[in-house]
Amino acid sequence: MGTITFIRHGQANSHAKTEEDYDRLSELGHQQAEWLGDWFSDQGEAFDQVIAGSLRRHKETAAGMGFADPLIDPRLNEMDYFNLGRAMEDVHGVPMPDGDGFAEHVPQVMEAWHRAEIMGNETFKSFEDRVSGILDEALQPGRNVLCITSGGVIAMIMRHLLDLDPRRMAYMTLPIFNTSIHRVHVSPVGPILAGFNSIPHLEASSRAHARTHF
Repeated sequence: MGTITFIRHGQANSHAKTEEDYDRLSELGHQQAEWLGDWFSDQGEAFDQVIAGSLRRHKETAAGMGFADPLIDPRLNEMDYFNLGRAMEDVHGVPMPDGDGFAEHVPQVMEAWHRAEIMGNETFKSFEDRVSGILDEALQPGRNVLCITSGGVIAMIMRHLLDLDPRRMAYMTLPIFNTSIHRVHVSPVGPILAGFNSIPHLEASSRAHARTHF
């Protein structure tokens, strides 16, 4: 049995108003990645292949974990949420929220995107197809693959594995921690979800401040 381990990137620039400005780790994000890399090393975990999205925050997370030269695959890149949010405001008059407002905003955006009422840089189907494509390619029996990606990609993986509708997929997105671990086992009957949103490297009480969602 093989395993695919998906990692969400470390904390990025959460005060950003554009994707370009968001796409860099904060000081805490770098520390989260380093702690996660140390945890994997302490556990003696080894990976046959390490893949990262092409975004800066993915590469910086990989480097912080100790993987300086991962295979780069843009299919692991995040959905274009800033442009989706602008489209949501243009079409439905729903503004981009702050803080806790995302709990209501994300499901609205996912449903409108799925219905093709709004679009960012790609359609919902294009996003779904590229994520399911890299999942299918990584499902290799007997191999352990590490993928460094973003929360929306991980939520789409959950949709693929659990047959979630867009609203329930959105609910999977909301609680995902920075540098959280998500596992998929490769079995003879297909991919099986084996772990979601674990943060063993942040469980110590001294690291409570580092348990971030954005």
